[in-house]
Amino acid sequence: MTQETDLSKSLAEMAPISGRKTLCDEVAERLRELILLAKLAPGAPIRERDLAEALGISRTPLREALRILEAEELVVYSPTRRPFVADPDLETLEQNLSVLGAIEALAGEQACRNGTDAEIAEIERICREMVEGSETDEPLTFFRRDMAFHEAIVTASRNRPLAQTQRQYNARLWRARFISSQRKPDRSRTLRQHEEVVRALKARDAAATAAALRHHLETAVENIAKTRSEQAEEGRET
Repeated sequence: MTQETDLSKSLAEMAPISGRKTLCDEVAERLRELILLAKLAPGAPIRERDLAEALGISRTPLREALRILEAEELVVYSPTRRPFVADPDLETLEQNLSVLGAIEALAGEQACRNGTDAEIAEIERICREMVEGSETDEPLTFFRRDMAFHEAIVTASRNRPLAQTQRQYNARLWRARFISSQRKPDRSRTLRQHEEVVRALKARDAAATAAALRHHLETAVENIAKTRSEQAEEGRET
């Protein structure tokens, strides 16, 4: 199956372009989802002509979208300017996750001080939805709720520069966090950690909230390492 045929099938299953964003932003969102689900696999070349045809667009908005993803470190270019899906090594992911853990820990501290009761109630609601849907939600739905949980904490911090920095690091870790959230053996642990964060937020305990969030991001590193080890083992067996 060609990349064009495979992508056409995947794109047909997605919601149509809404027109609420610019075309290149909409295309960038489609590409993020394809990368997230490994429809565009780590390290794979991105064939612009095939992809543009599959998306039903010209190559100009596609190239603009690829530049957005390059800034997010989801796409890299060869010396000859050929685009590829980024495939960061485990050390790079660990370093980025350690920074993101510090950012989100600070966001949690500030959310305890600055967040309204309504904002903390919203964080708790998202946590509850994740628990209720943990056995039935599609992988992408569960992941989006997971990211909404973290985004709500950052929003409650009322710190705009912090929120901007968190978005930058989260974008480059998008697929890594998706992989972490999809490990079903560890999903119950993830949910317990979210509940621990919520309890600390409700108590307005800044230190406990920061510690819980930092530990939660450390768990993501463990999950990614386990997944890569399992994939390597499967590769040796085939």
